[in-house]
Amino acid sequence: MRYRLFGRTGLRVSELLLGTMTLRAEEEARRVIDVYADAGGNFLDTASAYGESEEVLGAVLRRRDRFVLATKYTLSRDVRDANAGGNHRKNLVLSLEQSLRRLRTDYVDVLWVHLWDRHTPAEETMRALDDVVRAGKVLYVGVSDAPAWFVARANTLAEWRGWTPFAGLQVPYNLLRRDVERELLPMASALGMSVAAWSPLAAGKLSGGTRRAGRLSAGEERVAEAVRAVAEELGATPAQVALAWVRASGALPLVGARTPEQVADCLGSVELPPEAVARLAAAAPFERGFPADFIAECEASPFAFGEAVIR
Repeated sequence: MRYRLFGRTGLRVSELLLGTMTLRAEEEARRVIDVYADAGGNFLDTASAYGESEEVLGAVLRRRDRFVLATKYTLSRDVRDANAGGNHRKNLVLSLEQSLRRLRTDYVDVLWVHLWDRHTPAEETMRALDDVVRAGKVLYVGVSDAPAWFVARANTLAEWRGWTPFAGLQVPYNLLRRDVERELLPMASALGMSVAAWSPLAAGKLSGGTRRAGRLSAGEERVAEAVRAVAEELGATPAQVALAWVRASGALPLVGARTPEQVADCLGSVELPPEAVARLAAAAPFERGFPADFIAECEASPFAFGEAVIR
């Protein structure tokens, strides 16, 4: 297992992140985590909305300090309570306290904002996050499923005011879903944020196990076939190739394996040669659209920035 720094921090996280949303039975969860940890994996991801997952993790997690334990808040704890959901301070504090009890720990390594809440000012969220960091209940913060402009504004506020910035960004990303390449991935790169890619296997469509007629559209089957072809050439599994493509983009795959066997498959290491990366991308054509494509054309034109661009 190789490791990367988490954003602009010194925290080391494994290149494969383990999502625990689907873990329900304690014995199976223990086996999944043991296989992952034995291979060097150290990042466990859950959320307040995955209630049972947090409780299972709390019951089975040994050597707690060895892991980077991450949870999320935002989604409603009680749909009948107007303040049981959202990114405001009240929900943050109550959700975090609930998660700490379920996880049987006094701190989490990473607290993610689970979803953008258009009704809560960025200032309130970032200051409240900084408060729980200063209280020692959270070590680092990240954000999931939010517009690029909001994340950039929130981190700028944190920088100017001396608050804890988002170190990580969590988004859906795979060969069948590349729209985060328009704004979110460039933004994360510019701000030095780690990217955790959820659904890196496209709900199993890229793992080689959904070849039954009718399961995939024509375009999805074309991409899945390209993944299988590269896997055969490299002596790897389709899942390993699909995850390697995500890593080649700079993102960290966040896999939600249900069994030890699935974890073991995802842990298989494969390096994609540049030619294979290009073939896979070509099988899943994607246009960034305006303004990215327009700006790229201008940057290559002397009309925009003078003749120096061609020299």
